[in-house]
Amino acid sequence: MSRSFLTLLFLLATSHAFAQDLYKPRDIQRAFNKGTRSPDGRPGKNYWQNTARYDITMSVRPPDRAIRGREQISYVNNSPDTLRRLVIRLSQNIHRPGATRNGGAAADYLTEGVTIDTFAVAGKVQPFRENGGHATWQSVPLPRPLLPHDSVQLAFAWHFPISVQSGREGMLDKTTYFLAYFYPRVAVYDDYNGWDQLDFTDAQEFYNDFNDYTLRVQAPANYIVWSTGTLQNPTEVLQPTFAQRLAQSMTSDAVVHVATQADLNSHRITAQKPVNTWVWKADDITDVTFCVSDQYVWDAASVVVDNATKRRASVQAAYADKTEDFHSAVKNGQNALGWFSHNWPGVPYPFPKMTVVQGFADMEYPMMVNDSPQDDLQFAQLVEDHEIAHTWFPFYMGINESRYAFMDEGWATTFELLIGRAENGAAKADEFYKRFRVNRWIHDPSTAEDLPIITPSSELKAGYGNNAYGKPSLSYLALKDMLGDELFKKSLHAYMDRWHGKHPIPWDYFNSMSDASGQNLNWFFQNWFFTNYYIDLAVEPVAKVKKNQVVTVRNIGGFAVPFDVQVTYADGSTDTLHQTPAVWQANQRQTTIALPTKKAVQKVVLAGGLFMDANEKDNTWTAK
Repeated sequence: MSRSFLTLLFLLATSHAFAQDLYKPRDIQRAFNKGTRSPDGRPGKNYWQNTARYDITMSVRPPDRAIRGREQISYVNNSPDTLRRLVIRLSQNIHRPGATRNGGAAADYLTEGVTIDTFAVAGKVQPFRENGGHATWQSVPLPRPLLPHDSVQLAFAWHFPISVQSGREGMLDKTTYFLAYFYPRVAVYDDYNGWDQLDFTDAQEFYNDFNDYTLRVQAPANYIVWSTGTLQNPTEVLQPTFAQRLAQSMTSDAVVHVATQADLNSHRITAQKPVNTWVWKADDITDVTFCVSDQYVWDAASVVVDNATKRRASVQAAYADKTEDFHSAVKNGQNALGWFSHNWPGVPYPFPKMTVVQGFADMEYPMMVNDSPQDDLQFAQLVEDHEIAHTWFPFYMGINESRYAFMDEGWATTFELLIGRAENGAAKADEFYKRFRVNRWIHDPSTAEDLPIITPSSELKAGYGNNAYGKPSLSYLALKDMLGDELFKKSLHAYMDRWHGKHPIPWDYFNSMSDASGQNLNWFFQNWFFTNYYIDLAVEPVAKVKKNQVVTVRNIGGFAVPFDVQVTYADGSTDTLHQTPAVWQANQRQTTIALPTKKAVQKVVLAGGLFMDANEKDNTWTAK
């Protein structure tokens, strides 16, 4: 056979390989077969998701640790399936001795968990029987099946002791409580997995339906409440001065000190009833959290997040006055909401408010952030940026973070870098990213660290951090480099437009990006998400091919990364030849790059920038 014919056969074979579908697990393939997911990345014509309305009343009386609640749930079955049982999540049971956890638990973390006082279905009280073996979820039979497109009314009353040790939730001090995962909720029933029955291990995070919430928090006089949602009755629970300050902050670029330490000391901030009921509402959102304190000061301001409509979002902070970095929390929050809305991801902040609470978790919730104090003010801003970035992933997008953490942590890590460049300069932000997000993985050759990113997060312990944060972030940055900012943002927005308020899975992201970019990117996604590759390039000696000088770069690690070829010529002049990941499409193991001049080459260096190389010793060639 002629060389040209062999080349043609190779190109046909490789182009067919790159065009073939990505591997899909059988349950995922079944969803595509049923038409709930579409090969073009859009929700399928048969897509559905369930929803509910929650009306919750919580009673909190610090320093009493007892938390009491009652709720009405109207749960709507939009699926084509008849449901004979519901799965109820009781995440507070993570505190029970013997509950499944990813790590140990100190005595101050442990409690007896949730006690269900009463449970009713369609107005009829029935026993709530724990089915054994699953502390954080229970399967509850229904007295009559819930038909497709029908609804069922549930009612719960419950209580639990708040944990003394605060992590993602718990006591922040003796009279300051952060409440998350505090209410019984119906687990997600979806089109590819059925009931979500993963244990809540306090490591895997969110997978919730989009619901409408009314939350009432009953707290003693002189206790302030901050929550997900919009406060419905500020003039009922606040004295006029403080209600006016809060209202002023909603249109103010300048920080308004709604309640100062002197105000707290006066014990006259709230209405002076024995108990005030704070009412909050939030619609089409995946969760609610709240904080109660008589010790925390209150700052607030707002920022324009949508230039087209001039819509503003409120930014608030609740913290101990002596905590230095939190005095900048509102300003940092304004900067984050504005920058993310107008730059990356470039989608206006979708909620009316963001509250930053001083806690211990460095953890995100819808419209709430629980951040720990930091001595380094720049690091404090970075942590706040990262948690606020989660607004878009997973709360705007409804991601199954407990199974596919890279779908949100990877994006938050990427946005953290991009906003960091604007705040601190590219050099400093990139150096931090390499040190904090890449260095440990690339220099750890253990098997667990090189597991494919697509590995479900619920199956990982070792390797979870790198598969959730650094590696997927690098893949997003590599795709951004390859497509260019304009096409990458266009494609990202298409994915977000199609799936916000819904439940995307990785294949929806892969297919949307290919469809919106007009390119079959399966080869790229196969390379980054379905292999155990890493980053390791090597440069070969400069060679001459038909009067041209070329340099061959071997891809030992396998990942399709961008890199610079830095060339120094014998006369002292230099060239930097940037290579996007596209150079690896035809052959993912090596590529040959033509040099733009016939001048004698003295040295060639491969520079990966953020894409740190596992072995830099073979990244330089010098002429002898």
